[in-house]
Amino acid sequence: MKETPRYYIPHSSIWPIVGSIALFLTAFGAVNFIHQSTDKVAATGSFGGPIFFTGLTIIAVMMFGWFGTVIKENLNGLVSDQLDVSFRMGMAWFIVSEVMFFAVFFGALFYARIISVPWLAGASNNLQTHLLLWPDFAETWPLFRTPGGATTESMGPWGLPFINTIILVTSSVTVTFAHWALKKNQRRALGFWLALTVALGATFLTLQVVEYQHAYQELGLSLDSGIYGSTFFMLTGFHGAHVTLGTIMLSVMLLRVARGHFTPDNHFAFEATSWYWHFVDVVWLFLFTFVYWF
Repeated sequence: MKETPRYYIPHSSIWPIVGSIALFLTAFGAVNFIHQSTDKVAATGSFGGPIFFTGLTIIAVMMFGWFGTVIKENLNGLVSDQLDVSFRMGMAWFIVSEVMFFAVFFGALFYARIISVPWLAGASNNLQTHLLLWPDFAETWPLFRTPGGATTESMGPWGLPFINTIILVTSSVTVTFAHWALKKNQRRALGFWLALTVALGATFLTLQVVEYQHAYQELGLSLDSGIYGSTFFMLTGFHGAHVTLGTIMLSVMLLRVARGHFTPDNHFAFEATSWYWHFVDVVWLFLFTFVYWF
């Protein structure tokens, strides 16, 4: 990698403000999209969906343009050791923020299972509360019956969830093999293992769609099926979104490999993508353990 004698400061760019606008549109549209079932929105028509997808489209354009600029800077030898450290620190803190993101949802799951469910059943001297709020409440998890009387079933761990666990664990191994091949400058092996990782990610997403169809059509499980349904779909849904993003990132890395962008000594974009993919895999192991199994 050609080094510059100073810390490279990029030129002014429109992408940060474009990204800020896109994030606002995405969040604003998502909130309205979620509330589209209210009477007021139903009467006037929901505008949340179009705004939400417009925001996502702008985000995709922004990322394509911004990362394209960074790639060009790297190929032109403008990325110094100092800037490389900044990239690594930025990616590390990004993953930390993602850990905190999932920690919130796992915290909600554990709070419901360990505190709220026993509390509603009369634990900790809350017998009067139990009798007044829900006398027939049984302390079980998952909650198969909501206070409104709706019933559902839980998703078992040993069908598609277990198969998807094997797929994701295998994909962590294949992306590691791809990284080793890159360090040894074995381009054919690199392309093979990376393409296999992309295929495994796409297979995981396909099976998750099948799982959701089974949950909705045959188990009566949906986002509004009480605390179990909401935590199940929030955790698995957000994880699926992260797998989708990771698969796209791996696909971009595969395209860049085909164009000969990486060398054994200069491939942080590939490393960052592999960090993210390993993080997604670890989150799934927690999901399989605490959402599907226990």
